[in-house]
Amino acid sequence: MRNDSFIFKGHEWDSAAGKATFFYEFLHNNESFAFTETLTFPQFPKSEAIPQELLKHILDDLLLILGISYYKLYCPRQLVLKTISLNKEQADFWNTVYTKGLGEFFYRNTIDFRGLISFSASENVNTSAIAFPRQERSLVGIGGGKDSIVAAELLKAHNKPFTAFVINTHPTKEKTSKLLGIETVLVRRKLDPLLLELNKKEDTYNGHVPVSAQLAFIGVFVALLYDYSYVVMANELSANYGNVSYLGVEINHQWSKSLEFELLFRSYIKTYLTADIEYFSLLRPYSEFAITKLFAKYKNFFPVFSSCNRNYKITGKTNKLWCGECPKCAFMFLMLAAFLPKEEVIAIFGKNLLKDQALVQTYKELLGLADIKPFDCVGTPDEVRAAFYLIMQRLEYKDTWMMRWFEKEVLPQLKDVDGLQEQLLKASSIDTIPSAFREVLP
Repeated sequence: MRNDSFIFKGHEWDSAAGKATFFYEFLHNNESFAFTETLTFPQFPKSEAIPQELLKHILDDLLLILGISYYKLYCPRQLVLKTISLNKEQADFWNTVYTKGLGEFFYRNTIDFRGLISFSASENVNTSAIAFPRQERSLVGIGGGKDSIVAAELLKAHNKPFTAFVINTHPTKEKTSKLLGIETVLVRRKLDPLLLELNKKEDTYNGHVPVSAQLAFIGVFVALLYDYSYVVMANELSANYGNVSYLGVEINHQWSKSLEFELLFRSYIKTYLTADIEYFSLLRPYSEFAITKLFAKYKNFFPVFSSCNRNYKITGKTNKLWCGECPKCAFMFLMLAAFLPKEEVIAIFGKNLLKDQALVQTYKELLGLADIKPFDCVGTPDEVRAAFYLIMQRLEYKDTWMMRWFEKEVLPQLKDVDGLQEQLLKASSIDTIPSAFREVLP
């Protein structure tokens, strides 16, 4: 693999069709694999209004961030940029995004990532931001889960104009957007089918990529094309909490949803794309625990929303909204059971997950009683402890194995749980929310 290389070959933009095409090539063990990925935009407006230099820059960035899905097949040290020149600060940004964004992937595949990712930097590269004023309105990423629903409802309640943007159609996303009663920009992303074929081979790596980082760059492109000044996400405070330490680095499944990524990304787009589009998370001040309490009042979404990742997988997905087996399902059951009557929670999940002894190890991991936090978009051990405590006080689940175990094994070790709940419901003061949006915060 010493001579392996991954090549970012370039991109094409078809303004008439609203289609961006990205080209990659792998040279591996004397074989060559070519990949083509496309993004297609609906009811496309005139793209000529976008300065050509700015258009090239955002397409360059999309070439780099989408390429991470293909790069991970073999993870070569040699990265070849055929049509892009980066300065040192840009190269450092991409080194960080690839290294930290693939942290879980490296951990699960036992890859020593130290010094592995090294995008080349060139001297005398004078890439800079380009002025391109946009309308005072927002794009909101809608994924079908509780967080984006809460963010959208907060904006609606304060008459803040916004449009949903969605990557690829999905029944859950469609039903959620319909209930929200909002216009949607649907971007169709098509991965090269060869990627899925190579994933089946024994000599390739597979695993988690920083999808939220890909979504962030796509969101900025949508804002450029369709005339929006804000790209609004619903990433929460809890996303900052990592899963495990590996080779001296904290690995975070949700790194591209974290404040660290948000700050890096905001700085990057303002420096190298345009200062006229602002990316931020509306829910950054709040824990999963606090967001669930807010979501509990939006009962009309209970039959259609889902946070279970198996529901959204390209392959091996479940036909149910909730699989009832993964850490995300176990976590969301706890969060909702802390704030909703038992019958409503059972109706959402179809069964009582606190009765399922197959989830015992998962609950231990969620509580922080194991060496690792589950690799899923779940909250912190403190949030799980507070939820268990509230559920215990409700008495509705007292006959379940998990609640009896919690009272016997975990409760005696807890201190000041009431104070913990109060802290979890308190908004953090560290966020990037623009002043114009402060009024929508609960």
